[in-house]
Amino acid sequence: MTKGNVSKGRRSGDRNHIRCRRCGRSSYHKQHGKCSSCGYPESTMRGYNWSRKTRLGKRKLMQRQKK
Repeated sequence: MTKGNVSKGRRSGDRNHIRCRRCGRSSYHKQHGKCSSCGYPESTMRGYNWSRKTRLGKRKLMQRQKK
């Protein structure tokens, strides 16, 4: 058995992610049937607090981090 690039050659041609209908990004997984960016076909948009910007100034951001 060989290791390295030769054994990974089978996976090079297939694309798992295609373009999503809702968000337009190339993150819809064909096999799973779900978009990793927006969560399509779920009715609610995928989003987490850790990924959102706070939209605060630097001073308020520093005060919030102290707490």
